[in-house]
Amino acid sequence: MTDDASFDASPDVLTATAQGRLRSIIERLERLEEDKQAILTDMKEVFSEAKGDGYDVKVLRKVLRIRKQDKAKRQEEEAIMDLYLSALGEV
Repeated sequence: MTDDASFDASPDVLTATAQGRLRSIIERLERLEEDKQAILTDMKEVFSEAKGDGYDVKVLRKVLRIRKQDKAKRQEEEAIMDLYLSALGEV
């Protein structure tokens, strides 16, 4: 059982300024969550459109992921992958 005296959950614990700041942060985060959902919906629509045009969505996602990477890092990973596949007789 917890000791109720050790934690006071009343709003009086925070100053009015801190309460206002907390409310502002929460409201901003809620707006960003809404924006994020809208963007995810838009992306889903674009992927559906691309799929309808005959593009492979899995490959499109991979292209997006690759384009985010630093070119030198991507080339290093590709070289290591080629080395591993070659060692396994896959290339």
